[in-house]
Amino acid sequence: MRPVRTAFAGALLGTLVLTGCGQSGTTTTPSPASSATSAGSTSSTAYPVTVEAANGKVTIAKKPERIVSLSASHTETLFAIGAGPQVIAVDDQSNYPAGVPKTDLSGFKPNVEAIVAQKPDLVIVSNDIDKVVAELGKLNVPVLLEPAATKLDEAYDEITDLGAATGNTDKAGQVVTGMKAALDKLAANAPKDKKLTYYHELDQTPYAATSSTFIGQIYAMFGLTNIADKAPDPAGGYPKLSAEFVAQADPDLIFLADVKCCQQSKDTLAKRPGWKGLSAIKGDQVIQLDDDIASRWGPRVVDLAQTISDAVGKAATR
Repeated sequence: MRPVRTAFAGALLGTLVLTGCGQSGTTTTPSPASSATSAGSTSSTAYPVTVEAANGKVTIAKKPERIVSLSASHTETLFAIGAGPQVIAVDDQSNYPAGVPKTDLSGFKPNVEAIVAQKPDLVIVSNDIDKVVAELGKLNVPVLLEPAATKLDEAYDEITDLGAATGNTDKAGQVVTGMKAALDKLAANAPKDKKLTYYHELDQTPYAATSSTFIGQIYAMFGLTNIADKAPDPAGGYPKLSAEFVAQADPDLIFLADVKCCQQSKDTLAKRPGWKGLSAIKGDQVIQLDDDIASRWGPRVVDLAQTISDAVGKAATR
């Protein structure tokens, strides 16, 4: 995550908030040749393969061996589906898993010359900032634009896309199947008899996320009511709330996604005007999230859901 949380909120309203622009239902569509071959084999992708991404149908002639990822979420996915050995460079925000080939490349300020210097045969981005997709296209560099997911199905589609593009179709399918099973199990086991409210904090401005966002939909799996849904100005799903609004709503649970970046905690919240008496603070129901996991839409969504599940289970027994 970037060190300044307001910058993060801006990125959210332009990256994770591409949530507002999202993928618009984009899915993976193998080329006829690859469809015919892959029907008889799920262990590898047949090339050429065509992947339908947000930048249209992208045909990849052969298995990429020099992948550049300019998206932390997609970096995590690439390594989860077994494409790690094919990745030769990642952006400055990619920090998981440990040991990724991190560089000073930026997905927020893409430098075409620096990207091309890596001699990539596939570049993966989640934003088309400064028309980087077209600029790389002029140099015959294949680019997949896979924007921030607005719902789980889009996240699954993107994992599938990356599996098809990198020759890891089978492993990508396993990852998606595993995610679905784990999330279904967590949701099924969530206590349903106690209606709990929550507040998810993006930064201490404070910016929040409504139920219409990707993160909001994860919380909805556990039957939680989002106080941000009643914000007077939802701002595309990421409203800037007032301290008074949160205090009046008095949520049962508070989830902080500004811990690593901004060192927020129950103690720092208690120092905000009017917040010391909040039920979540008095009842020790302030949950510190991993900023990165809480802002990405790859395989570690399951880890986020597990944290939420644990918090809900604890609160329901009180």
